Amino acid sequence: MSDEKLMVFKKPTYPINSNLLNYLARYDRISKVPIVYGDLLRFSGSINVYDKNDVDTLWIRVYYNEFERADIDLTLKKIYSLLHSDGNSNIIKYLNVDCIDYCTFGNSKPFRIKIRNILNDNYTHFYVKKADASRIYGLELEHLLSPDKMNYLIYNDTLVEEHIMGIAGDVFIKENLKKCSETEKAQISKEFVKFNERSMIRLLGDMRAYNYVVIPIHDFDQVVYKIRAIDFDQQCFEGNLKVYRPQFFKENYPMVMMIKDKLQINSIEQYKYEERALLAKRIISAGSRTERLMEVMADDVISTDENLERLKMELYNYTLDLNFKKAKSMGKVMAAAFEYITRNFKNTNIFDSNF
Repeated sequence: MSDEKLMVFKKPTYPINSNLLNYLARYDRISKVPIVYGDLLRFSGSINVYDKNDVDTLWIRVYYNEFERADIDLTLKKIYSLLHSDGNSNIIKYLNVDCIDYCTFGNSKPFRIKIRNILNDNYTHFYVKKADASRIYGLELEHLLSPDKMNYLIYNDTLVEEHIMGIAGDVFIKENLKKCSETEKAQISKEFVKFNERSMIRLLGDMRAYNYVVIPIHDFDQVVYKIRAIDFDQQCFEGNLKVYRPQFFKENYPMVMMIKDKLQINSIEQYKYEERALLAKRIISAGSRTERLMEVMADDVISTDENLERLKMELYNYTLDLNFKKAKSMGKVMAAAFEYITRNFKNTNIFDSNF
């Protein structure tokens, strides 16, 4: 099935309510530096940004008048210090804001900030976006339940989010995959099976190839690959269960075909079980923090009634677990999924992916 049929309508932005703000404050996610997304929109000019092959990236490099740029640069340096050194002001004099880029497509329309250390020319990026409750839940669940930790801050309706390094999935499939050895392709297949399972169980949707990265890691005499989500906008919004399964997006078709070629059914089931077991252990070890997040999420509105009814019934039909059928919110659906996976993670048929 094509992704056009999987996702028909553009997802709206959901506000951050007081309960979620209290949760974020408890876990030190509130920025101590005032930064407002709308301030960055007051740029006075821009030029298109092209990649190394002179293809338009759909990002534009923006410019500000001299007076505003000085204030903006200082604020962005302070934000960087909060993200990476707990607000240490001593590093600010060694930082330079090399460029500010603005993305003209997608839901969040982010600004990408390039910060360079003038002492050694090392640089990194972070993003400034309009805050959205769905994305916040996605980031927090990624932080709690994935192999990776997330670094982000909230200030009113503005989200500051660290850059996740790696090769964009669509670029990797187009340019790198064919260069991989047969052993590496088998290892990537394993990782995609696990990524598919992880995305589905935690209801992270829209993992098309450009919404995740492939990360090569050198280990002794081999290169191993990890797959990591980079976009969390579609957390618990869509009603179609297939949206939460990366295997069904056409951009991931080469990955699915590689899995069919490289992995036997028994191996696929083993990797799915391994990922379910890891997720169950992370849910249990996160303990009260996950429970607190589920309580906040249960009382929030982050989807439509139609999507909620469809998703909970599709999950009920897969599991025959009445907790899905009884769920009154997407947060309750998510909590039911966590309860189900922790209760039954030894069952190898949970959430069969139908590869």
